[in-house]
Amino acid sequence: MARWVEACGVNEVELEGVIRLDNGDRTFAVYRSPDGDFFCTDGLCSHEAVHLADGFVVDHEIERPKHSGAFDYRTGVAKRLPPCINLRTFPVRVEQGRVLIEVA
Repeated sequence: MARWVEACGVNEVELEGVIRLDNGDRTFAVYRSPDGDFFCTDGLCSHEAVHLADGFVVDHEIERPKHSGAFDYRTGVAKRLPPCINLRTFPVRVEQGRVLIEVA
């Protein structure tokens, strides 16, 4: 069953930005693309459990804060080593200026 949680307001994430969302025992990363679209992935890198929200966003990639590995945050695909396991992605919707993610 789908369960949507509020992540943030649309103005809380800059273009080409990322924020961290902790919900229960899980961590997510919420991104805003250069076009203003929102995306969500696991919040921890699949290579080492570092918070992706501490990384650097350029275009549609998040560069993790250690070892310069990168992921496409739209698809979760690992783009640059050392990560070789893709991130899980989560549906996102915007309602009344709020960003919601599905965490089922």
